[in-house]
Amino acid sequence: MSVFTGALPVVAPGSAMRGTPRVAALGGGHGLSATLQALRYVTPDISAIVTVADDGGSSGRLRREFGVLPPGDLRMALAALCDDTDWGRTWRDAMQHRFSPLPEQESELEGHALGNLLIISLWELLGDPIAGLQWAGALLGARGRVLPMSRTPLVIEGDVLVGEPGSQTRERVVGQSALGHASRRQTIERISLTPSDAVVCDEAADAMDEAEWIVVGPGSWYTSVLPHLLLPSARDALCEAPGRKILTMNLVAETQETASMTAADHIRVLCETAPELRFDVVLVDPAVVDDRERFEECARELGATVKYARLGRAESPEAHDVLRLATAYREIFEEHEEK
Repeated sequence: MSVFTGALPVVAPGSAMRGTPRVAALGGGHGLSATLQALRYVTPDISAIVTVADDGGSSGRLRREFGVLPPGDLRMALAALCDDTDWGRTWRDAMQHRFSPLPEQESELEGHALGNLLIISLWELLGDPIAGLQWAGALLGARGRVLPMSRTPLVIEGDVLVGEPGSQTRERVVGQSALGHASRRQTIERISLTPSDAVVCDEAADAMDEAEWIVVGPGSWYTSVLPHLLLPSARDALCEAPGRKILTMNLVAETQETASMTAADHIRVLCETAPELRFDVVLVDPAVVDDRERFEECARELGATVKYARLGRAESPEAHDVLRLATAYREIFEEHEEK
């Protein structure tokens, strides 16, 4: 264990270059990954605060077998913060690499991502999830730090409406993976997290309190974005944070979680989940807004103005273009700095 003594070689909070903002980004999965890759071009002082309710795939298996936080979304956040250098690209690809056995061979490693195994190895060695993520970030040369929303593994549950309109019944679905599959066929009505006594980790709350800007979204609305508002202590930390706040909308309004929902409906659900939460800016690609008047009215309910910007890739408009997203964030930061 002596190998882990001494100072931890990570980017410290508050160490951003002069003129660059301190930013906390909340979310999970591919949406948070896109945000972090974009912010990496804007500032080195990034704190990623990641949901910890995943129970599918490699993360779910490791969570059940070792009783740890699901590492998958944390791994993706670390990989997203790797620099675009040979070192960064190599470690990014190594962290994301999944083991695949020879044909007709079985292996307990099948489907596991190397980064997931590295992270839980550090957790076991250090006995602390925050320290383990810091060491993983130092190894990768991550431009920022990654924090779990809570030190407690969470379970997400949802009420799903089943049947045809007018004769629907409500079913309770437990688990992020099960909820995602159920929502492909039905409508999610509301979600919640257990255990009810889980709390936001102190480091995540401090990161929100110290941030000059907090970015929420994009991502799977019910399973990556809203969970940050369902944990009371996390919601309180976000609401009380003195920094400015950006809500980044998805590039597609109707997904498997949000069937028949418009971009304005996304904001409405967020307002219903945390009516006391206020934002300064809602960032959205104009292609996803079908009714600008209604969308801007919903944004005003959040206390926010709307920033329209083309954010999708030219060859794949349903995926965020990292450089376009970075440009939009930089413009927002600079516009508000001038006020």
